[in-house]
Amino acid sequence: MNKNPSHITDVLITALAPAVWGSTYFVTTAFLPHGYPLTVALLRALPAGLLLLAIVRKLPEGIWWFRAFVLGALNFSFFWAMLFVSAYRLPGGVAATVGAIQPLIVIVLSRVVLGRPIRALAVGAGAIGMAGVALLVLSPSAALDPVGIAAGLAGAVSMAFGTVLSRRWTPPVSSLTFTAWQLTAGGLLLLPIALLLEPALPVPTIANVLGIAYLGLIGAALTYMLWFRGLARIEPSAASSLGFLSPVVATLLGWLALGQSLTPAQLCGFAMVLASVWFSQRVAMPPATTAIRPTRPDASPQPSTHRA
Repeated sequence: MNKNPSHITDVLITALAPAVWGSTYFVTTAFLPHGYPLTVALLRALPAGLLLLAIVRKLPEGIWWFRAFVLGALNFSFFWAMLFVSAYRLPGGVAATVGAIQPLIVIVLSRVVLGRPIRALAVGAGAIGMAGVALLVLSPSAALDPVGIAAGLAGAVSMAFGTVLSRRWTPPVSSLTFTAWQLTAGGLLLLPIALLLEPALPVPTIANVLGIAYLGLIGAALTYMLWFRGLARIEPSAASSLGFLSPVVATLLGWLALGQSLTPAQLCGFAMVLASVWFSQRVAMPPATTAIRPTRPDASPQPSTHRA
């Protein structure tokens, strides 16, 4: 299959989003107060969404009000809520492994919603990636909690639906505006839930403010703008496979910043994840177009100047 430079550029730009998301665990544990998952999710989404709305100065119209709130719930409100429930009830490795099933769900939903064919290589690549994540983050002593597993699966299904519908409902606006709509909608949906279920935050420290600013501006506004831009240009299954990069970055940050060691199994997991991402992009990559120089209809063949 020929390489398509434009497609490769789109993949690399889109891959920045899950790579940055891999820093979420480190920033959350190092800079934010513990025990306020819904409030942190709210503060990550709503201020960033309102800031982007102030920049773009464009509200949804017609059916896009409904779609913005549906996508905001799938990609942010419900997904983040289930993600935090899973993270609190399961060891990090188990939660990440359960969430890694998302690319396989996207492949099935792409068939149902978008009519995309199910390619055996894409399914195989997703399975390899999930196994690689398990080797990367799963420990032999990891405990299994049914509620945590159910929450992790629900979050994966939610994000998968959001990924596919973001491609199905091609917005009539830029990716920046599309991100502003969804972040704001997702934050508004989280607002009453966080107020009802969690106590008020303590007085924030400078570290808390910096952590929230990073998660909101970089980890949400910027990255989701790149993510939605990518979903409009590459196949949902290919974009979803890039999510495997998040646990890779999280593990690398733990190694670099927290002094954690890397085992041979984790190194094998690294290789499997990278192979999975490469195969997924290879399967979804469109063939490069070859430019053909036009000729005049009345042009007659020129005599050959080659002499035997």
